[in-house]
Amino acid sequence: MQQQPIPNNEMGRIIELSDYDLDYSSFQDAFKDLAKLAAKVAGTSISLVNLIDSFTQWSITNHGIDLQQMPREDSVCQYTIVGDMPFEIKDLTADERFKDKFYVTGGPKAKYYLGVPLRTDDGHNIGALCVLDDSTKTLPPEKVELLKIIADEIVNRLKAYKVINGLKNKLHEADESRKKVAHDIRGPLGGIIGLAQVISEQGHENEIEEVLEFINLIQRSGRSLLDLADEILSTELPKRELRNDEFTLDVLKEKLEHLYMPQARNKNIGFVVNTSVSSAGIPFSKNKLLQIIGNLVSNAMKFTPEGGKVSVDLSLKIEGQSNALQINVADTGEGLTEQVIENILGGKAESTNGTGGEQGYGFGLALVKHLVESLKGTMRIYSQPGKGANFEIVLPQVIK
Repeated sequence: MQQQPIPNNEMGRIIELSDYDLDYSSFQDAFKDLAKLAAKVAGTSISLVNLIDSFTQWSITNHGIDLQQMPREDSVCQYTIVGDMPFEIKDLTADERFKDKFYVTGGPKAKYYLGVPLRTDDGHNIGALCVLDDSTKTLPPEKVELLKIIADEIVNRLKAYKVINGLKNKLHEADESRKKVAHDIRGPLGGIIGLAQVISEQGHENEIEEVLEFINLIQRSGRSLLDLADEILSTELPKRELRNDEFTLDVLKEKLEHLYMPQARNKNIGFVVNTSVSSAGIPFSKNKLLQIIGNLVSNAMKFTPEGGKVSVDLSLKIEGQSNALQINVADTGEGLTEQVIENILGGKAESTNGTGGEQGYGFGLALVKHLVESLKGTMRIYSQPGKGANFEIVLPQVIK
């Protein structure tokens, strides 16, 4: 089997892609105009904006073809992200690497390809803008330069999305701080006002005019601040709405089924997502969840043979001032030896090929470990050779 290309900075590349915390299925409209413009500039019938993670090429926007994802090892763009320059194949049908791929032998019968890396400020190629056509072409340098400009704009929009999400989170934190301050000042203010009332009454009895004037000032100021605290707290909505940075178990289940059911069907594997009914509607942070679970699911499908099964069990355990999100990804695949488990948990995972000949890249599980640790969570692996594997992730969730 031909060795697939891997960028020299692959671990840093997939970590930066995960930092964008993207839902790959939600950008079709956001980049539709740029994809259409790229096809117009190149004079091709097809253009795609592709992001490439550890296992999968995600077409977050397409023009001229209905394509959402494909295995990374089947893509042409995996070669584009290795270098800094545009990558061109004038005739895919004559190239041993691609001539048997489904997009060459079947619809759209692609022949020409040109891809431009989507390069971030940190020097990582997180994906590619590519154009394809069913006939060979030669693009003049000025058109290639225009495609580079479009690729830069795609990266700029992704950066803007990341910044906007960060600002939304900060606004939410400020809102929570506002409510906390209001709660915190109500108690002491109530005590001060009560004490002032007692002293005021004693002042009347003892006819201490100076004290009375001072105490009256305390009471007026205290009541004013207390009214302000009540006003702040009264703005809280009576019903808790799900925010952009949150999932519930039901929402996460629906998202996972939408993203990974096509991979299961492609390999004829059963795929099911189960949720705990008792906590299905409780919100929790969506931070990095699609990256963590997605890599585990793709890895499980890679090592599960046709006719096998991959399952995801999601539950939220209520634990006083914090909740714990528990994720179990199990498969009926080849299983793992104790040494392999030790290597994964020790950050020494190595690349291996899947049951269907899928190319292994060796970075997916390393990324999962990195992300889980960054969220102060834990990861355990239960497996025996020939008996499948079960990855258990527990992530703490602060109650908001």
